[in-house]
Amino acid sequence: MLQGTLLRGIGSFYTVLGEDGETYTLRCKKKIRRERLSPVAGDRVRFVPGEGEEDGWLEEILPRTSQFIRPPVANVSLMLLVAAPVPSPDLLLIDRLLVQCRMQGLRSLLVVSKADLDDELAERLRKQYRGADCPVLAVSAKTGLGLEEVREAMRGEICCLAGQSGVGKSTLLNALLGTQLETGEISRKISRGKNTTRAAELLVTGGLTVMDTAGFSLLELTGVMDPVTLKDFYPEFLPAEGRCRFQPCLHDREPGCAVSAAGAGGEVDAERLARYRQLLQSVREAWKDRYHSS
Repeated sequence: MLQGTLLRGIGSFYTVLGEDGETYTLRCKKKIRRERLSPVAGDRVRFVPGEGEEDGWLEEILPRTSQFIRPPVANVSLMLLVAAPVPSPDLLLIDRLLVQCRMQGLRSLLVVSKADLDDELAERLRKQYRGADCPVLAVSAKTGLGLEEVREAMRGEICCLAGQSGVGKSTLLNALLGTQLETGEISRKISRGKNTTRAAELLVTGGLTVMDTAGFSLLELTGVMDPVTLKDFYPEFLPAEGRCRFQPCLHDREPGCAVSAAGAGGEVDAERLARYRQLLQSVREAWKDRYHSS
């Protein structure tokens, strides 16, 4: 029995890259379905190759290190969060994605694309995320700025690009991998992009492994989170942890809140703190309604 990584699934057929460097077309054994498992791009699997023109069989899905339901992918280890001058950055989405990364144990990198259009955005975001354990890199697919730095960060990881439509994720992938993925033009009327990627597929080229998928721009926090735990996914809050007057403290303007004081004093970025409180409100509402959802 061989081991490999699932690249893509189409219908009832799965393409797997074996550890020997060969690709195999496989069908899924019924026992996997009985275990209520569905193979997804990124899965590490054990399989039996086919003989002659017969397809092989996918026998086992190995334990996943990370998993997303929408889009359905597994074992991503580095998420590239892509922002751009146009469309205007949705930093609340970036913050949501950062929380997801930390919940799943993923590393993150904030990539500011189209840097040739605005050479100041990356610096503004470095200031906002300076304590968030998320490096910020300015890149340009047009000029080549920063591409090698991004490639270096990607080596040895299963990577995924995430961000709102229109920020140039497919264009950036083409520049990083030397591929020719379909790209979409930004609508001039509404300054939003059109999704050009439809199904999840793992691309392996030039020593890099990248998930080509749409849908991360729609990502919400998985499940229902106890509001008191949200702060644990903000590394910049850690220096003030335990110093608030009341415990536990949600850092939502409570009297004697050390994080509020850090925000007022500039140790925590005020805009990032304001978005944390915005996200906290939605988490509180979901928590309150957790027994009423069907």
